[in-house]
Amino acid sequence: MEYELNFSAADLAQTRFAVSPMWEVVTSFRLLNVEADAPLHRRWAAQVRPRLLSAGLDRGWLAALIPGAGYLADFLNPTPAGPFPELAAELAAIRGSSPRNVRADLATIAAKCRPSDRAAARLRLLHEDPEAVLEKVTDEIQTYWELALAPYWPRVRQLLEADVFHRARQVAEHGSAHVLNELHDTVSWDSGTLRMVRRHCALTRDQTGAGLLLVPSAFAWPRILTRSVAPDPLQLAYPARGIGTLWEPRATKASDAVAAVLGRSRTMLLAELDTPASTTQLARHSGLSAAAVSQHLTALRDAGLVTGHRAGRSVLYARTAIADALLTPVG
Repeated sequence: MEYELNFSAADLAQTRFAVSPMWEVVTSFRLLNVEADAPLHRRWAAQVRPRLLSAGLDRGWLAALIPGAGYLADFLNPTPAGPFPELAAELAAIRGSSPRNVRADLATIAAKCRPSDRAAARLRLLHEDPEAVLEKVTDEIQTYWELALAPYWPRVRQLLEADVFHRARQVAEHGSAHVLNELHDTVSWDSGTLRMVRRHCALTRDQTGAGLLLVPSAFAWPRILTRSVAPDPLQLAYPARGIGTLWEPRATKASDAVAAVLGRSRTMLLAELDTPASTTQLARHSGLSAAAVSQHLTALRDAGLVTGHRAGRSVLYARTAIADALLTPVG
């Protein structure tokens, strides 16, 4: 089916882009639960899925609120205040959700998605006391973030930011209509009308506020997703450019000059961290002792070249964008 939304010149003038951590939480969690293989994200999913199962997140609040298909609770994707909000700000907005809006979203989930008995029980608890239960929901989102996204966020955010900057340049060169027509094969713009096809539910202009918010996503592919809650602008989450290369190994042919500055052991550890890993894993792969690896990681973290993220009883270390640039061959 095709739905048409009429936009004014003022709406078009208020079109903006934002990178939203919560859209990545929602879309990545759904992908892990639905796609056993997830071809575009196979490397990431193979690392992350066992952590989620170990933490029991496959049967928690997110599993109840993010069904495998169809409607997604709107309160999980609050409108970002700026172009690059932090997760903490979005979690605060979720905790501040109107109980009335939360209950309306839960009613829609119950009507359209046929939740399991376990999920239905959780949804009833949230319906009875939204303010208290939303604290538990956001705590679980934070846990999911640390296990599934935080170690990879520099890489994902770089992809999303690159998409925003590319499309912002296209707006400057060709105008907003051109960008909307290139956004996705199910989206088109013509004479003040935004058309979307193959959506799972009806969408009308009176469900949205002024403007349009475009949100690139690493995990939404191959579809677009929307959030329409007046008086907020329509949010349209679409697949970011370059997703197919997101998890490809990065070039790590560190030169002798880099090794001369950092030392060969630290350079080797940075090369190993193309995939986030724990101290134990790095010791096993590098041949260094766990104590030596820990000492090197501390130095690298203090220098802004790696970050550490709690994953259950261990800490996963990941390279930063600075380290990626350092290890990329010049020329």
